[in-house]
Amino acid sequence: MGVVMIAVYAIFAVAATARAGYQVGTKLDEAPLAYLLSALAAVLYVVATLALVRSSPRSRAVAWTSVTIELVGVVGVGLLSFARPGLFPEATVWSHLGEGYGYVPLVLPVAGLWWLARTRPRPAGLGDADGPDDDHPTDDVPTTGPAPHRPAPTS
Repeated sequence: MGVVMIAVYAIFAVAATARAGYQVGTKLDEAPLAYLLSALAAVLYVVATLALVRSSPRSRAVAWTSVTIELVGVVGVGLLSFARPGLFPEATVWSHLGEGYGYVPLVLPVAGLWWLARTRPRPAGLGDADGPDDDHPTDDVPTTGPAPHRPAPTS
């Protein structure tokens, strides 16, 4: 699931960046709000893609932030584009809740937040009830090599 999520984000990052780059570079005066919002969406897709690829705590925080802003943007712009269509004479990635992109811009941040929550790292030693967490071994339990020498108890 993670590879698919990153791949879809990467595709949207490239597509939105290309489209927004062209729009801002050639016809910004026709629909400045729409084209600048498309550029913002492109930046968020790029940031989210890069953050999702990495797995450090900092990159996960960046991913949470960028994907959350993306969700707020697509819902906010989407609803505003229905309520005030005059503000959006040209479509953006987020117009009409991502209608022009098969509603993927609406589904993608929801899936991204779900995936981030589902893959949240657990602190070391907090495994399942049936045994230790293999993905997060505790510091005092060696993962390879012979068992550590422990002195015999004295009575």
